[in-house]
Amino acid sequence: MQLDFTASIVAPKDDKKLPKYMTIQELTKLFTYLEKKSGSLALRNELMFKLLATTGMRRQELVDLIWEKIDLVNQTILVRGKGKKERLLPPHPIVLPLFQEYKKILTDQQNHYNLNL
Repeated sequence: MQLDFTASIVAPKDDKKLPKYMTIQELTKLFTYLEKKSGSLALRNELMFKLLATTGMRRQELVDLIWEKIDLVNQTILVRGKGKKERLLPPHPIVLPLFQEYKKILTDQQNHYNLNL
């Protein structure tokens, strides 16, 4: 009789599901939709989705992103990911003008509200 020495070893959990990615066609359709939208949050939404799609940034990294971590001159975004590890991401050229435009809108809104205080 031969004993199985692996019988008492518990296999690790394999819960991790692989992420589902959008196809290029789906991304193109989403980008086209976002580019046609108007309204107070349209530019913000376009910037967010394009950042997620082009940088590989995680959702929480986007939520935690602040202006001080975005360097438009050197074209880098510093994000803090899992385990508080920091990494530099290069923004895709399609998001650079969106950052500038969004920052201008925010500045204009802040100036408008500050004048009315």
